[in-house]
Amino acid sequence: MRIAVLMKQVPDTEDVKLDEEKGTMIREGIGAVINPLDLHAIEAGRQFVEQDGGTLSVFSMGPPQTEESLREAIAMGAHTATLLTDRKFGGADTWATARTLCEILKLEGPFDLILAGEKATDGETGQVGPEVAAMLGIPFSTYVSAIEKKSDGVIVTRTVEDGYETQFLPFPCLLTVLNNLNQPGMPTLAGKKRGHSATLKIVKAADLSIPEDELGLIGSPTRVSKVFYPKIQRKCEVYTLSDIRTGIERIVRELKNRALL
Repeated sequence: MRIAVLMKQVPDTEDVKLDEEKGTMIREGIGAVINPLDLHAIEAGRQFVEQDGGTLSVFSMGPPQTEESLREAIAMGAHTATLLTDRKFGGADTWATARTLCEILKLEGPFDLILAGEKATDGETGQVGPEVAAMLGIPFSTYVSAIEKKSDGVIVTRTVEDGYETQFLPFPCLLTVLNNLNQPGMPTLAGKKRGHSATLKIVKAADLSIPEDELGLIGSPTRVSKVFYPKIQRKCEVYTLSDIRTGIERIVRELKNRALL
């Protein structure tokens, strides 16, 4: 069985700063880690390969420093890791990102199962996985919290708003997973040594059969028109014990005016 995992490196901080002029995230001076939900995708792939045999390949598109996260993925159990890095990939929206990942999956595939985190913490769109599946023409399922492997496909449990949903998907298919799918294991010393010494495959734009006008920012059909921090205004009025009744009446009046009472 051949399994692929789509992985992304994201900023290691909750204090994300934005460049309001460019509409992009400021990444300088911020550490980077594997997107948390992608860790669960890697662990799921590792478990399947450990149980039934096969290979686990990890793919990521990003700057050269993404190599560190790919080596960590190998330490966790991946057999191969591929980094798509080129200035021409920069500024890609979800469609251009999916287009690029789809091409490398075609070149390195075919794969029986493709796994990814449900979303990335730096964008939270949850779009890349389904877009890749649509471009490959294979079935997919999102919000996956349980996977049961069968000989010809997988039975998955999806977490939806009003409960759970069960689906069967034939191979090949793509799944985006949630954090309650499993508990990612810690890399062993042998795994860390393997990750440190592994040879990563580096892919440039010239290695892919994609026109340049379909790559990166140029090939992105969507644009960030405006990025801003929400301005929260708070106005406080203090009522002392002598006019507590006035304060209560004011609160009741405000709630009624806002149709909350």
